Amino acid sequence: MDSEIELVEGCRAGEDSARKELYTLYAREMLAVCYRYTGDMDAAHDVLHDGFIKIFTHFTYRGECPLRMWINRVMVSQALDYLRRQERFSRLVVCEEQLPDIPDEVEVAEAGSRLSEEELMAFVAGLPDGCRTVFNLYVFEEKSHKEIASLLHIKEHSSTSQLHRAKNLLAKRIKEYMAHERKK
Repeated sequence: MDSEIELVEGCRAGEDSARKELYTLYAREMLAVCYRYTGDMDAAHDVLHDGFIKIFTHFTYRGECPLRMWINRVMVSQALDYLRRQERFSRLVVCEEQLPDIPDEVEVAEAGSRLSEEELMAFVAGLPDGCRTVFNLYVFEEKSHKEIASLLHIKEHSSTSQLHRAKNLLAKRIKEYMAHERKK
């Protein structure tokens, strides 16, 4: 296809060549989005598959935003639906007073910047479901705690607690990883 407009029109018309091209263009990137939320590659493939089925059966793109952004929203929505169906959201509310302070943030940030994207995403994928979901929505989707609370049907305070916990766990894992790397 010569342009995004032709691609969109082809998908709306149900053309297999347009659908194949759309999938080829975005599948790899969207698989990474799905994996960020599920933390499991098999589940990420399932979510990706369901997301593209939804896109192809109900092609509702209207051009209000870039096509990539619209597809990303569909995939995030599918991932959240998947996590809800699996009942994988942690409802554990952590009191912030019980959380240890995040280790020296400058040191952790410097260590984190030396990690590859794959290593960093593996750390994110290893977070507990609730922490990982809130972290992804806050950091990558730039949602506010109020928006996250509404999306996940939790209290705003739970969102802030989960984000704090996610940052703490990531900082701890990065420090442990860097200490292990220094010993090699």
